[in-house]
Amino acid sequence: MAERLNGLKRSLLCGKVTEANLDEKITVMGWVQRKRNLGALIFVDLRDRSGILQVVFGEEINKEAFEKADNLKSEYCIAVTGVLARRESVNPNMKTGEFELQGQELKILSESETPPIYIKEDLDAAENIRMKYRYLDLRRPDMQNIFMVRHKCAKIIRDYLDENGFLEIETPMLTKSTPEGARDYLVPSRNYPGMFYALPQSPQLFKQLLMVSGFDRYFQIAKCFRDEDLRANRQPEFTQVDMELSFVEVDDVMALNEELIKRVFKEILNYDVPTPIRRMPYKEAMEKYGSDKPDLRFGMEITDITDIVKDTDFVVFKNAIENKGSVRSIKVDNAASMGRKVIDRFGEFVKTYKAKGLAWIAYKEDGVKSPISKFLGDDKTMEVLNAMGAKVGDLVFIVADTDKIVLNALGALRLEVAKKLEILKDNKEFNFVWITEFPLVTYDEEAKRYVAEHHPFTMPMDEDLEYLDTDPSKVRAKAYDLVLNGEELGGGSIRIHDMKLQEKMFEVLGFTQESAWERFGFLLEAFKFGPPPHGGLAFGFDRMIMFLTNHDNIKDVIAFPKNQNAFDPMTEAPNVVDDKQLTDLGIGIVDKK
Repeated sequence: MAERLNGLKRSLLCGKVTEANLDEKITVMGWVQRKRNLGALIFVDLRDRSGILQVVFGEEINKEAFEKADNLKSEYCIAVTGVLARRESVNPNMKTGEFELQGQELKILSESETPPIYIKEDLDAAENIRMKYRYLDLRRPDMQNIFMVRHKCAKIIRDYLDENGFLEIETPMLTKSTPEGARDYLVPSRNYPGMFYALPQSPQLFKQLLMVSGFDRYFQIAKCFRDEDLRANRQPEFTQVDMELSFVEVDDVMALNEELIKRVFKEILNYDVPTPIRRMPYKEAMEKYGSDKPDLRFGMEITDITDIVKDTDFVVFKNAIENKGSVRSIKVDNAASMGRKVIDRFGEFVKTYKAKGLAWIAYKEDGVKSPISKFLGDDKTMEVLNAMGAKVGDLVFIVADTDKIVLNALGALRLEVAKKLEILKDNKEFNFVWITEFPLVTYDEEAKRYVAEHHPFTMPMDEDLEYLDTDPSKVRAKAYDLVLNGEELGGGSIRIHDMKLQEKMFEVLGFTQESAWERFGFLLEAFKFGPPPHGGLAFGFDRMIMFLTNHDNIKDVIAFPKNQNAFDPMTEAPNVVDDKQLTDLGIGIVDKK
C-alpha cells in the first residue's frame, strides 16, 4: 500500500547535490530508475527532473529501509531520507557520480506496473506507443530537457520584449470565423443556436485593434489553431510568439527581432547569430533556390541556361522555350560518378513536381557523359558546363518547362540531393536570411481570383500602388519572413491602416464592399478613428524550439501533441459526445459515407 508523506519534506533535488551537502541529512523524492541487489547492499538509482542520484540501502545503515528496498521495482515513486556520502567508485558519466545517499528511511509513495516503454534517453519506440503513454515518454530525461529549454526560451523572450516596451495582452480564443486561408476550427454556441465561434488561426485582427487602441507595443505567446493537413512541422494547435508595434516601418521590426533571435540563441546555445541578418528579395530566392524559404547552408544555386540552349534542336528544350518557359540547371560538386539508378530516381523525383524529366551532364576525367550531348553537340555541352562553373568530377542536372515547374522541381531537387548525399550530415551551422518583397497577391486558377500571399491586411509597397487597379500580380508587399536552414522561423509585415486602401485590397481579392464589411466590418470601422501606422511579426515558437533542441519533428517539442491524423492516442480525442450535449447545441450528426 502507498505511504503518505505525513509532513515529510523534500530538501533537495537528486541532481542538485554538491560537495557542500556531504555528511548532511537530506530527503530526496523521485522514481526508481533501476535497482541492483548485491546481497548485503541494495543500490537504487533515483531519478527526478534534475538528474539521478545513487541511493544505497544496507542492514548496517538501516535494517527496515533495507528490507523495504528489496521490494522496489522500476518506476516506483519513493521518498528517501539519509546522509550524503562520497562514493567509493566514482561514476564520471553521472553529474552526481561522486556521491551517494545512505538510505536511513524509505517511503514507497506509489507502486508502478512494468512500463510499456523504457524510461531512458534516445528511446527507439514506435511513435504511437510513445503518444499513447505520453506521460511516461515525458519522464525521459531528454524529453524533459526539451521542455526546460522551452520554458527558458519563453522567459528570455518575455524579458527581452518587456525591456523593449511591450505589454503582454491576451486576445480571445472564441472569435469570429473569417475564412481566408486555412480552415477554421468551429465551436458551436448554445446561446445562439446555429451560430459558431472560431478558434483563432492567429491573433492578427485583435493585435491590429490593440494598435488602434493606443497600446503601442503588444506581444503574446499565443495558442493558435488551423484545421489543415499535417506534416512533421505542423500541428492542429500550435504556439506562436506574436507581436505588433505602432509607428514603425520594415527596418524597425526586422532590427528589433534580429536582436531577439540573437539573445535567444546566445543564452540557450551560446551561439552568436551574426547581425544584421542577410536580406534577399523573394524574386532572387525563387530564381536562385526555387523556394521562398531557401536553405543557404550549401550551394547548388539554380542557373538559367535558356539563352545558351535556345538554338539547339533538342525538342524538350525547344518546346519549353517556345511555350515561354525556361531551361535551368543545378551543379552537384564531385558527383559525376553517380550511378544511373540513382540519377533515374532523381528523374522520377522531379516528375512529382510536374517536370517531364531530368537531363544531366557528367563531367568525367575521361570526357563528358550525357544522354543529351548528341543533341547539343560538344561545343554547346561545354558551354553549359562553363556557365555552371563545372569542373572535372561535377554533375549538372537540367529541367525544362514553365518557369513555375522548373523552379519548383529544381528547388526541391537541390534539397533532395543534399539529403541523399548527406551534404549536411555533420553541419552545425545556423544560416539565417530575411526574405523580403513578397508578391502581395497571387492568382488562384481554381478559385479564379487573386488570393493574398500572406493575408489581406498586408501593406503594398508604395512604389507599386499604381498596379493595384491594372495588374495586382506586379504589386510587392511590405512583408518579411525570417528563414533558418530552409524553414520559415517567423514572418510578418507592415499592415494597411487606411480604411479606403483596406477596402481596395478586399476588392482586389474579389470581395464586394458588402461582403468585406460583413466579414471584417469591425476592423474597417476601427480604421475610421485615427489608426496609427503599424506592423508586426510572429515566430513559430514550436519550430524555434525544434532548432534549439536539434529535433526535426514538432511532436517532440509539444507536451501533448496530436498524431498525423490530428488524433490524440492518449485521451482518444476527438471523440463522440452525449446526445444531450448535441441537443443543447441544436446540432444533429449527418452520417458521412
